[in-house]
Amino acid sequence: MKTRVLVLCLLSIAMVCAAPWFGKSLDGESGRFILENLRIPRVLMAVLVGGTMSLVGACYQTIFANPLAAPSTVGTTAGATLGALVAVVLGPVIGLSQAGGLPLTATFAFTGALLVSFAVAAIAARGNTRVNDILLAGIAISLAAGAISAGLQFSADQLQLYAAIQWTLGHLPQVGYRGVVMILPFVLVCWVVLLSQTRGLQTLLGGEERAHSQGLNVPWLRSVVLGVGALGVGACVAWCGPIAFIGLIVPHIVRLGVGASRRVMLPMSLVVGAGFLATCDTLSRLVIPGRELPVGVVTSAIGAPLLVWLVIKQRR
Repeated sequence: MKTRVLVLCLLSIAMVCAAPWFGKSLDGESGRFILENLRIPRVLMAVLVGGTMSLVGACYQTIFANPLAAPSTVGTTAGATLGALVAVVLGPVIGLSQAGGLPLTATFAFTGALLVSFAVAAIAARGNTRVNDILLAGIAISLAAGAISAGLQFSADQLQLYAAIQWTLGHLPQVGYRGVVMILPFVLVCWVVLLSQTRGLQTLLGGEERAHSQGLNVPWLRSVVLGVGALGVGACVAWCGPIAFIGLIVPHIVRLGVGASRRVMLPMSLVVGAGFLATCDTLSRLVIPGRELPVGVVTSAIGAPLLVWLVIKQRR
């Protein structure tokens, strides 16, 4: 197992370090500018977003005892998407432009993600609530938010609709380090708090009844994971849009590689998620010469068949 952990860590680090060097030549002053102000910040953003999504996905799969649980399952992604569409479509109508220096779309997306996830966390905090009830509540909120989002897109003009669609596909492009600095505090808080709950999450693997008998406050743990997960994912989605499959597929890959122990799986999900998204972002720049695909398209194209293969493999 130590060998597998070491191999996965080295592979992820290698993918992150190599990502900025793929693409057009970096000769001269223009090449140096591209490397320092475009590619390196973009890779750093991929590390933060990919690591956060994967770590939160692994924690959600544990508290719900469901391998299909992910930030999108409990409504975090749907809430962020709805908030962003409200900003894009209704912001100009009501005369809003910026909020405290933070782009309006990011502010609304972050707010939407937090509101939806804290609503689900409030349901989870009730002592008599079952796991299936929480998942159903998250799915119901996601469907409602999706319906409202579709209505907003239908009422938007062409320019607003293009901006909304571009954001909902997920993207990492940026100039400079502003985005990295903006989401870094939220991501670090998310990482520290979730990794500090490893012992409780490991205990929860044995089932809720056994966890209760060992003195674990399951509703409190569930609420903390949902709330802090919303903080991290909300910040990432607010800046980069909803990037699909990261929080769902990476924990499965890590589980196959290093086992189900949360003491190993949680930090490894963070590391592998960072390398996975950095690789997908590199592919998004290279797959079509002269064009750039949204990274969410690449993660979906890789994640969907990989998830089907993992399901078939586990059933066998």
